[in-house]
Amino acid sequence: MGIAQTRAAVTMDTVVDNTATSSHVSRATKRGHHGSHVGASVATPDGAPEMLPAASAGHATRKPAARKIDRGLVALVPPNELRHAIRFRALSLANRFRVIRTIDVAIACFPERPYKAALSAAQRAMRAMTKEKLLLRYRTDRFQHVYGLTVAGAQWLDENGVDAAPSVRRVADMSNPEHSLWMHFITLACEARGLMSHTESEALHHLNHDRAEGAAVRQGFIRVSVGSKKRVLRPDVISYEPDGVTWHEIDRSKRGADREAALAALVRCIGSELVTHDVLRRVVVHAKNERILKRALAILRDHVKASDRPHAPTDRTFREIDEGVFEVWSELEQLYSDGRIGIENRRVGHVVVQLIPTWLPKVRLDAKNKHPLTGWLHENYLPYRRPSSLGPWPRPTSPLRTPLPEVDS
Repeated sequence: MGIAQTRAAVTMDTVVDNTATSSHVSRATKRGHHGSHVGASVATPDGAPEMLPAASAGHATRKPAARKIDRGLVALVPPNELRHAIRFRALSLANRFRVIRTIDVAIACFPERPYKAALSAAQRAMRAMTKEKLLLRYRTDRFQHVYGLTVAGAQWLDENGVDAAPSVRRVADMSNPEHSLWMHFITLACEARGLMSHTESEALHHLNHDRAEGAAVRQGFIRVSVGSKKRVLRPDVISYEPDGVTWHEIDRSKRGADREAALAALVRCIGSELVTHDVLRRVVVHAKNERILKRALAILRDHVKASDRPHAPTDRTFREIDEGVFEVWSELEQLYSDGRIGIENRRVGHVVVQLIPTWLPKVRLDAKNKHPLTGWLHENYLPYRRPSSLGPWPRPTSPLRTPLPEVDS
């Protein structure tokens, strides 16, 4: 082949190659125009791909911005550690109280959440622990579902540094532990507010922990006169606040004459010292139903009426400042700088009467729910309705944020 023919062949090959490339680019550009808005790519001389600008469409819509999802505690605590912390707190409750409900786990592990979210998380945790046979579920005579700690659950706690004992036999013998269950719940509500709190048995143990050998066992926190008798009283739940002690009474049934007299004598002791030298500042009566609530209110309103008559300096004056909330005032001696002694009327505490939130354990998480969601920690209700003069309750924080102590293997 001659030089002229060779040059002609090379020229034809170049033209054919350029024509194919142009057709490919044209087809890709058309597809980008009629389909997506992604531009076509062609090879540059150095071999790197080059993106051609995509054709614009008049009816193009922008993609919605990605929604940021709140991951909650998982953003702060790894999921495995979070699951371990929930299980540790729930099983520790079962070991501490011997019998618990799902609502106890909700308020102990998730106090910062709305009630539905807290209950849902607690139910998931209880199902998992029951499935693994760490807890055993029972139903009481009043159709309440309660849980006891199994041998496997006690062993799990032992492996994680807690001396535990199973409680399933004891729970199986319980027919109606309602009073104990509400004591546990009010105790946990106090602790969710950052207060140290004890049930009746824990309070008695704490009262006698430093008792000298051979000394008499202390049976109560205060001695009152009921008629011609002296009675030693102890609370169902006691909590310690910066200004003094709050005494909780769980009234699950109607009080008889003696118990009504004891309650009347107890509220007259507000502002006095207990045997622990703590000052009694508040008495809270948690009534199960309206009938019990009205009877407790009647006792307090009788004290309000009696406050209108002349009284001795040691007596207490009662004023109802809100429905079920009473202030207690007393005339106390005041020593002035010039040596004179005067009498000054001071508020020494409060009495609060309110219903136990019995509707909360009955709440369903589906559309069939007919029970209110009021009375949870986001409101001024638990552990008691705090008078405005004391300031608002602190907002609960998650106890799961703090890491668990490391256990030596």
